[in-house]
Order: sequence, then structure tokens, then C-alpha cells
Amino acid sequence: MDFLNFLEFNVTDLLDIFLVAVLLYYVYKLVRGSAAINIFIGIVIIWGFWKLTELLGMEMISSLVGAFMQVGLIALIIVFQQEIRKFLLMVGSTNFSNRKKFLKHFKFLKEDSLNTSTDVDAIISACKKMNTTKTGALIVIERNTSLDFIKSSGDKMYAEVNKPILESIFYKNSPLHDGAAVIEDNHIVATRVILPVSNKRNIPLRFGLRHRAAVGITEKTDALALVVSEETGNISYIKNGEFTDYADLNELIEIIKNDLVD
Repeated sequence: MDFLNFLEFNVTDLLDIFLVAVLLYYVYKLVRGSAAINIFIGIVIIWGFWKLTELLGMEMISSLVGAFMQVGLIALIIVFQQEIRKFLLMVGSTNFSNRKKFLKHFKFLKEDSLNTSTDVDAIISACKKMNTTKTGALIVIERNTSLDFIKSSGDKMYAEVNKPILESIFYKNSPLHDGAAVIEDNHIVATRVILPVSNKRNIPLRFGLRHRAAVGITEKTDALALVVSEETGNISYIKNGEFTDYADLNELIEIIKNDLVD
């Protein structure tokens, strides 16, 4: 049966399959939790159907689906422009000289990667205190994408994350309270950072510039953002340019910890 010849493969084919699997994994990471995930799944299904029809020699349907895939490429670039930008930023910011950061891109292969060094409990504890005093705050947590391009807009700092420091930074009379605080590897590395503001029109009017800035930075990178509203004290969690719902602060802590090891 000639059509089963594809089952004969060598080491190069295995490498090809592995590289495609890694690529799909990263694309899935970028779109997971957003509206684009359904589009991504649909594309994978159509692509698989296209290759199946090619394999079975169904020329008419194969050429039809193939033409659709080729013509739809431009449309896909438009639909996934934010995800493509984040993917290119992630690839471009990979620091091969830093083993720890490089291995973070492959942590899905390691069991011990479920531990995160970032003290999420201290961050949420500080947000809870600022919630009671209605102290506005904007905290950005770096993941794989380097945030050097925004850190330079603020004041450099290198302080280990803890509740008192975070509270003092965003204290209303503190000179550091304006802008965002950036956290990297459990250290506050910059304060008074200016973030790109999202132009989304579907953000509710009750949210101000802090929330728009949090949406903006999580649209352009894979960073996580926490916002404490100065008007209501509510704590918002934003990733992938979207607000994430949670039942209570304990659930929020677990969500953030899981996102930091993804």
C-alpha cells in the first residue's frame, strides 16, 4: 500500500516533528486564555484536514482547502498581529547567555519547574492592604519577554519583593507612587515606569489609565499585571490584554503562581 509509505521516517523526520510541536506549543501559550484560542484551534483542524486530503490523494478538496489556507494568510496576520508581536518579542529577548532564563522557555519538560521564585503571597498581601486604604497601585511581573524597553522609562531599583516595600512605593505621598513597579525574579527592578496605554474601546469606562496601561503592557508582552483601583480599592488581574476573574485572593494567588510557571 503505497499511501502508507509516509510511515517510514528517519531521525530528520523525528526532529521535524519535535520542532513543529515546540512551535505549536509556544503559539498555544500566546493565544491561550484569549479569544484567539478558538481561531488557533480552527486553523489547526483545517490544516490537519488539508494534509489528510493530500495524503489520501483527494486532489479537488485538497486544492480547495490549500487555496483557502494561502489566501487566508494575510487575514491571519491581521487577526493575530498582537500574538505575532509577542512571539517575536519572546524569541528576540531569549538570553542564551543566561541559562536560567533560557531554560524557562523549556520548563514544560521539567517537573521541578512548578516552583516559582516570585513571592506572590507578599505581592497579594500588599495589594490587600492597599485595597483597604484605597491606594492606587500598578505592578507588572516579568515572565519570558524582557521588559528592558520600559524599565528605562522609570527609576532603577533592586529590592527584594516584600509587603512593606511595595506599600511604601505606592504610598500616596511617596515620590515613587506614579507609574508602575516592575518585578523580575522576585526583585523590584524599576519604579515610576511609564507603560504603553491600550487603545481598546471595549474597556469599561470605570477603568482609568492604570488599567489601560496594564492592558497595554500585557497586550505587547507576556507580562502579568496587577492594578489596585484608587477609587474603589478593587484588585484587577490582567494577562494577555484581558481581565481575569477570580473568586477570592487565595484563588488569585494560585492563578498567578500557575501563570508564572507556564
